[in-house]
Amino acid sequence: MAKKLRIGIIGCGGIANQKHLPSLAELSDLSEVVGFCDVIVERAIEAKEKYGSDDSKIYSDYHELLKDESIDVVYILTPNNSHCPITVAAFEAGKHVLCEKPMAATSEDAKKMLDAWKKSGKKFTIGYQNRLRREVQTLRKACDEDALGEIYFAKAHAVRRKAVPTWGVFQDKEAQGGGPLIDIGTHALDLTLWMMGNYKPVSVTGSVFHKMADQVDGNLFGPWDPNTFEVEDSAFGFIKMENGATIFLESSWVLNTTDAKEAATTLCGTKAGAEIIHGMGKPGRLVINKSEYGELVTQEPTTIGGVDFFDASAAGVGVQESKQWLKAIINDTDPLVKPEEAFVVTQILEAIYKAAETGETIQLNTDEAVTLS
Repeated sequence: MAKKLRIGIIGCGGIANQKHLPSLAELSDLSEVVGFCDVIVERAIEAKEKYGSDDSKIYSDYHELLKDESIDVVYILTPNNSHCPITVAAFEAGKHVLCEKPMAATSEDAKKMLDAWKKSGKKFTIGYQNRLRREVQTLRKACDEDALGEIYFAKAHAVRRKAVPTWGVFQDKEAQGGGPLIDIGTHALDLTLWMMGNYKPVSVTGSVFHKMADQVDGNLFGPWDPNTFEVEDSAFGFIKMENGATIFLESSWVLNTTDAKEAATTLCGTKAGAEIIHGMGKPGRLVINKSEYGELVTQEPTTIGGVDFFDASAAGVGVQESKQWLKAIINDTDPLVKPEEAFVVTQILEAIYKAAETGETIQLNTDEAVTLS
């Protein structure tokens, strides 16, 4: 049997315990977690006690973990503003890197991560696990087979009626770089771009709202403190691609609407259209619309969708995510989520924030666009 990959976990908070650690525990034939690092050392100790072994080590400084030459892979599960320095340091230490979404809070940081990766010769991926939901995989297959034709208009949906996360640093602008746009909007945009196979944005217009910080009643996760709500509650963007295709992105943690969708997309092509309908705790659905036999037809394949990661029971697609990632390292193949793709997502999200701040349409230079392999 081949040697197991030795994993170091940097950041032992919510996403580590809700997705990655339970998933890796089911993949003990491929890997073993040998290092646990967190600035709050008690969290690293608790994670080791539940998911580690007697030989696993505890760290409060990620630099010390990266000095362990026996560690092959690191999982970076920290606030967004720390993704860049930790990722760069990990590549310089010769590690493969899985970094949680989004890639970074700014495209400048994301570019530094790409540059470090390319110099390292190691593998790199970003945690967009929604690509592995069954209905998403079905739609991707349809797109690969050109069932929709040219997709020239799309919507990326990341809207909650009232579900502001009240734990961690989600409302901390400095730590996260933003609110729902960078938190859940990033998943919806990733799915939409991936389905379109289109990673050449040329212009972005956006609006960002801070309207609901004091409207705490009825929140799914309980009331938040309006005084510490530093990020937007909603953000919307209009993206134009080099070939003329357009995308509308909607994101909100708290929007007075009954049409809440998350990690979902609507695609309109020349041959057919498709919509993934998905929300927190609800199975995903795929609906395809087209013309057939002189009639308008709506089809809904039978699929089993995943749910978002709000408890450890939701580790299903997390297991698939880690399994394909670890096998990409073992077999020297590309991971499902390529870092070049995640870079474009970060470019667009940053441009929406800039467009809202300046009131201008942000032009993106396609000459500097990352070439996808």
